[in-house]
Amino acid sequence: MQKKSTQKSARGGGTIRQRPDGRWEARFTVGRDPGTGKQVQRSVYGSTQKEVRQKLAQITAAIDSGTYQGTNKMTVSAWFREWLDVFCANKVKPLTLQSYESVIKNHITPAVGAMKLQAVKGTHIQKIYNTMTAAGLSGKTVKNVSAVLHKAFSVALKQGLITSNPCEGAELPKAGRHEIAPLADEEIPRFLEAINGSPMRNAYALCLFAGLREGECMGLSWKHVDFQRGRITVSQQLQKEKIKGGRYYIEPTTKSGKPRTIEPPPIAFEYLRAEKVKQAENRLAAGAAWSNPDDLVFTDESGRHYAVSTFYKRFKQIAASVGRPDARPHDLRHTAATVAIASGADVKSVQTLLGHATASFTLNVYAHTSEQMMKDTASRVQGYYDGLRKDPAGCKG
Repeated sequence: MQKKSTQKSARGGGTIRQRPDGRWEARFTVGRDPGTGKQVQRSVYGSTQKEVRQKLAQITAAIDSGTYQGTNKMTVSAWFREWLDVFCANKVKPLTLQSYESVIKNHITPAVGAMKLQAVKGTHIQKIYNTMTAAGLSGKTVKNVSAVLHKAFSVALKQGLITSNPCEGAELPKAGRHEIAPLADEEIPRFLEAINGSPMRNAYALCLFAGLREGECMGLSWKHVDFQRGRITVSQQLQKEKIKGGRYYIEPTTKSGKPRTIEPPPIAFEYLRAEKVKQAENRLAAGAAWSNPDDLVFTDESGRHYAVSTFYKRFKQIAASVGRPDARPHDLRHTAATVAIASGADVKSVQTLLGHATASFTLNVYAHTSEQMMKDTASRVQGYYDGLRKDPAGCKG
């Protein structure tokens, strides 16, 4: 025998009734449709009238406080695709966009991509971090994934798709300090001797003496080299799309997003002058085949930029020949920084040289060298006070 439907008003708004199938239903109004002006109603269900009444009370309280959120079937994968297309494309650098896509494809989608966006909790995010750490991935990689998660979920929160950011309920693993590997004092002259004869000799030397990143070095234009003042303006970099067969292009900003003017030691300009002479000879020999539309400092015999892979492979061969097979081109930049600090340069000057966002970051990266500098400073200050103790009245002679 079919049960008779009963209906009565719910406290706080809405109506409750028992359906013919025996379940209880509470209907409530969430507002008006902006297009038609008609009231929009929703329902919640339960096995007992008490259960439904409790659900309705929670919903009406959320509606009154403005925190109510309707059911959304959007998955994490669907939202992250929309986030990339709508909120990131044409707003971030191409290389940054590609890195976001890589992070999502390799780490986020496999873990939570099929989940409903609203269902993701802090525990799910924490499991992503834990899994990556257990797999031996670096703290920096985990941090990069965390940054993408935070950004995408923050936008979802602003769009009203979720009521809270699940990333706030997770904790990043403690990141260990990355040990840098600059060239030792005795390795520097051996390296400078080993690069003689290499077509990229002057580029490697500039990375060493000016602390440039590879992309900044290969993207350097002659208009940014001021021989008269002994200055270099670092404002662009050569980049390659992170896809198979990706094209090279000049990115008109640095990694930090800000140009910087540096004054490397005079020896850096000796190598730049040598490159200018070599390039003039190559241009004359190439004739009509010469092509250097970006007026780059470092080019091949035809005026074209060097490939990143070639720059790296030749460096590795040279590094191995001087007993440093572990060294990377980026270690030349580390060498420039450690030499500057060891020579007595203040951290703020080193920060400017390298283009770091903050001096604290510079201190963190070059902590060991900075510690030695602090010890040297303490020794000099101690010597000053020792001198005062010997002459307490301040009288000298």
